[in-house]
Amino acid sequence: MAATAKEKANVKVNGSDRSDFNGMMEVEYSYLFECLRKNKEDYIYLSDLINALEAVGIRENDPRLKLDPAELDIAPQVVLDYEKFKHILKHSFGGLIKDAIQGNLIIPDFASFCREITEIYELTNKNKNGNVATYIPQLGRVDPDKYAISICTVSGQQFSIGDSNEDFCIQSICKPINYCMVLEEHGEDIVHQHVGREPSGIGFNGLVLNENSLPHNPMINAGAIMTCSMVKPEMDMADRFEYVLNFWNKITGNQNSLGFNNSVYLSEKETADRNFALGYYMKEKGAFPENTNLLSTLEFYFQCCSIQTDTNAMAIAAATLANSGICPITNERAMENNTVKNCLSLMNSCGMYDFSGEFAFTIGLPAKSGVAGGLMLVIPNLMGIAIWSPKLDKSGNSVKGIEFSKELVKRYNFHIYDSLTLNNPDKKDPRLKRNEAKIDGAISLNWAASEGNLLEVQHIYARGIDINMADYDGRTALHLAASEGHEHIIAYLIDKGVNLNPRDRWGNTPLQDAYKGNHDATILLLEANHALK
Repeated sequence: MAATAKEKANVKVNGSDRSDFNGMMEVEYSYLFECLRKNKEDYIYLSDLINALEAVGIRENDPRLKLDPAELDIAPQVVLDYEKFKHILKHSFGGLIKDAIQGNLIIPDFASFCREITEIYELTNKNKNGNVATYIPQLGRVDPDKYAISICTVSGQQFSIGDSNEDFCIQSICKPINYCMVLEEHGEDIVHQHVGREPSGIGFNGLVLNENSLPHNPMINAGAIMTCSMVKPEMDMADRFEYVLNFWNKITGNQNSLGFNNSVYLSEKETADRNFALGYYMKEKGAFPENTNLLSTLEFYFQCCSIQTDTNAMAIAAATLANSGICPITNERAMENNTVKNCLSLMNSCGMYDFSGEFAFTIGLPAKSGVAGGLMLVIPNLMGIAIWSPKLDKSGNSVKGIEFSKELVKRYNFHIYDSLTLNNPDKKDPRLKRNEAKIDGAISLNWAASEGNLLEVQHIYARGIDINMADYDGRTALHLAASEGHEHIIAYLIDKGVNLNPRDRWGNTPLQDAYKGNHDATILLLEANHALK
């Protein structure tokens, strides 16, 4: 019989062959390979690796992975031997595959989290309140029943449900991004010589300035027009807009999902009397930077609002903010830490129109909404969420988006001040492994086996935990799986060479536990592999 990857790795640790990995890394990667290997074969399928990654939210097209069959010189269903598997590990970003297979990403039990998000989606989808925006005629023609939610964690785990592949106009969601751009270009001091940073207390298009004759903040129309005036003003209009699109591409991981809705742009331009009035009012007060071309600035503002994308890409943009300016799926820095800090501060206090104070109190997360029904939600150091549902409340925020946000923080400890109420039994923390509060090490393996959670058993095995380890009662994972009748767990453990006949403190074997539970299929499986009663 051919030596397993683990056996080969042990040879390399004790010998002198360390050409690609040092000894310890060789053993670690051998566990990853063994975790995916089936039926004592000395290879795995590429599809099995892809499935293992997708189970924890890492998509096959993630640019950090190098899974292109053409680059690997294999067909999608052709097997990977240990050397090709190591080649993938070496050429993919950092320890992504290792962390994914071992369950070490920011949300370890991503499948359970996605099931809960799906439950919230279905619950909030029943809400039929609100109306689509009509003051921009093109927005009034959108299907009011569209609904999408997309999530991207700082580890790059992604999940979407609903109409997530349909484009919508970003509208006011361009405001925090434009603010980030001018902070990067000019710095905080210069930018805030022209725009304030206090909530306005008035409507987003209110014809009023602060006591210094400046717009109150960058998240309302006057402030957004002001920041537009500072985005590469030396460039011509085409190059300025291309610069904006390039920035969006950077924060969305170059997903090529950005577009421009010309009909919305024309519709917005034709109904922009209030925005023109805001522009001329600020010009009269001398608020703009020197040599600002007001008409070009307004045109540019309408163009920025008319960019369109889907929730998949917008969730990545939100996750870039959550990840302190580094795009999770490319690991490229798009903006500086201080830029993100300033942006999230203003999103938290001013991002939700006249509902900003209530949102900060109830939800406690930085967010920005748009009148096309989009909502970008940022959970710092954890994830970004994009929601799209065109029906709006009286403040101009997505009705379903608000309800989703409320239900989310009701179930999870995401509110910025939930950290003050430690161990709240009514809220979950998805950053913890599902059973971390109860058990670890060998106990963790037993728990997963008793629950029939094969994915968690695989994660634990990939971390190098001995599958024959027993708890304080001498019970192993095989005992627990046999007691509960989980044949798929038993089959996996047998494939990995588990001891079939361990005895607990009462002298019971796994086969005896299977008999006690009357699990006929489990009994047949154990007896077929010569387990003792």
